[in-house]
Amino acid sequence: MNLVYLSPHFPHHYHQFCRNVKQLGANVLGIGDCPYDQLDPAVKEALTEYYLINDMHDYDQLVRACGYFTHRYGKIDRFESLNEYWLATEARIRDDFNITGVRGNDIDVIKRKSRMKKRFQSAKIPVAAGRLVTTVTAAKKFIKGVGYPVVAKPDIGVGALDTYLLHSDADLESFFASKPDAQYIMEEFIKGEIISFDGLADANGDLVFSTSHHFSQGIMETVNEARHIHYTSLRDIPPALEEIGRKCVEAFKVRSRFFHIEFFETAPGNYVALEVNMRPPGGFTTDMFNFAGDIDVYNLWAQVMVNGVAPLEHTRKYHCCYASRKNRYDYRYSHDEVIAQYSAFINSVVNVPGVFSSALGDVGYIFRSPQIKDIDDIVRFIHETR
Repeated sequence: MNLVYLSPHFPHHYHQFCRNVKQLGANVLGIGDCPYDQLDPAVKEALTEYYLINDMHDYDQLVRACGYFTHRYGKIDRFESLNEYWLATEARIRDDFNITGVRGNDIDVIKRKSRMKKRFQSAKIPVAAGRLVTTVTAAKKFIKGVGYPVVAKPDIGVGALDTYLLHSDADLESFFASKPDAQYIMEEFIKGEIISFDGLADANGDLVFSTSHHFSQGIMETVNEARHIHYTSLRDIPPALEEIGRKCVEAFKVRSRFFHIEFFETAPGNYVALEVNMRPPGGFTTDMFNFAGDIDVYNLWAQVMVNGVAPLEHTRKYHCCYASRKNRYDYRYSHDEVIAQYSAFINSVVNVPGVFSSALGDVGYIFRSPQIKDIDDIVRFIHETR
């Protein structure tokens, strides 16, 4: 089997996906713009071969790289990156080289929020009212029906980048006067807590494993207000969330992929779909999957790639939490005091790359406990300011 992996050096810990595929006997063929001698040794070891290109956005270079690998190793069976930014590029390559996976005809429904909304509605899954808007007049007509505040976000976007919360006509006028040159969707503001349904589906669409995370606030608030964040996996998925989450997995025909589906919980057991992402949850959540259940999600994904299935008897042993710190805050307790107080619970402390720091903070603590009270106590200790 031949798997081509796009940009195997970023994020850094994702080389573990490549390593596990290689350990199962497949060829793992990397394409990236980082010179080979600058790759981390662990990344080099995870690859069968690496093809350097100058510009990741130059499609002709990607085609030439895939052509080289095809000539040298035979037909490409998989082309992956596990990165939302490259989903459309992946689909185009799969079309051109007849590779299994999400194809060009499928990409809009998992990239465009307007198309996602229609798919949710077709499956009778509740969503926020929304529509594409190109003028102030059209926006005001929409707002007349839902009222302020409203959220304006790129129809194709990652995270909360270039997302705005508008409270008034003045905000609306200002938004249209300075908005980025992109197609925008406007949505009613839904008041509720953010909760996700996450997991990995095999080639048949059956779930290898699933979990859920509760977020202290949305990424929009985290980024726009420069706040720290925490989010926690739940040992027990609420039954109503699992039901609607599985319904979404089937509606979006998730096959041989991770998924990260976000909802607003407007009341206990009441969920409104926010968006679906056909990738692992961001940041270091794949490591949290492992810590929460003492599993190896990198190996599970590799088994799905190579064998189509990955049998797993999975028990959610712990709640696992990520809590960030941002350099702008004066925290009451030092890093050393955090470690001294809670070392028995802490699995990892990570320095967050700058590209992710607006959402994930400058430093992140990952910790676990069977008891949610422990998690709450540790979060308060980490986030308490002077």
